[in-house]
Amino acid sequence: MSEMKEMIVEVVDKIFKDSVEKETVDLLEDGKWSEDLWRLLAENEMLNFALLEENGGVGGDLDCILSVYRLVGKHAVPIPFIEHSLANFTLETCGLIPITELATLLIDEQQLIELQEEDFSGVLHNVPWARHTQHLVTIAKQQGDYYIVQLPLENATITEQINIAAEPRDSITFKKAPIIQKIEVPYELIQSLKKINTAANIAKMSGALQKVNELTVRYSKERQQFGRPIHRFQLVQQHIAILAGETVLTNAAVDNMICALAEGREENEVALARLRIDESSRIVAASAHQVHAAIGVTHEHNLHHYTRRLWSWREEGYTSHYWKKELAQALLQSDKDLWNFITKANKVHQT
Repeated sequence: MSEMKEMIVEVVDKIFKDSVEKETVDLLEDGKWSEDLWRLLAENEMLNFALLEENGGVGGDLDCILSVYRLVGKHAVPIPFIEHSLANFTLETCGLIPITELATLLIDEQQLIELQEEDFSGVLHNVPWARHTQHLVTIAKQQGDYYIVQLPLENATITEQINIAAEPRDSITFKKAPIIQKIEVPYELIQSLKKINTAANIAKMSGALQKVNELTVRYSKERQQFGRPIHRFQLVQQHIAILAGETVLTNAAVDNMICALAEGREENEVALARLRIDESSRIVAASAHQVHAAIGVTHEHNLHHYTRRLWSWREEGYTSHYWKKELAQALLQSDKDLWNFITKANKVHQT
């Protein structure tokens, strides 16, 4: 990561550390969000960090983008930061104009909207943060061709829904919504956007997982039982060892994925990282709650801010179930055996 990108990560991390407290995250429980944090990011010109320099960003570098998204998960940030920045990244990548108003993004081939001339009528589900945004960037089809489109939400009917972490996951009903921008794109670009969106989800999950590990280690040192910290007990040590192992494995997979995407050599790294973090999030959340015991499920403790997000994010977007099928299909079409396929080793032909 360059010096500029390191600075961006440090600035965003400091803003989140200073501004995101338990009460900030709890705003979601009342159907609110942290508008103060959003304004602070805007004042520091961080909302467009994912764009090219000519559009106020730092070059659209996926290494920097995904590293910042890890911080969103680590701090349980209650704003549509990923959705807005990734929506603009998508527009810019496709050759469209980024927007300044708050936007959200839906890249879901199962909800591929069909355009009628220059407007759209229909319903989209599980749109993140729709109630707080003014625009939606999504994928569409028209006469068999694929498009990236920008739709206004001002006249749309929004049915408010949430995931188990209380994050907005709304349904939107459009009635002849005008298309602000659209551009035809090859299906290969749609596939690439699916991977980038999955990588964004993986990145924020890895941040949350890291935070769960940190909270659990800290609690095990602070909580005392029978006159000594509970991390001295063998059973608790076993849980902490499991947490540490899963965290290291996941970080390695995510680092490898980010590196492959940033260098333009990604093949199956996104799929493999998605499978890895799906397994790790299940194990880590269970072990963390075992160590925290009853206090870990109370509203007063902030462990649930992260475990609820891990449980929610596991089931959103392109899940491990989808990527398992993609990997199986790629393996069946490959001339390599399973080991060489996973390790990218060249097949050795016997003479």
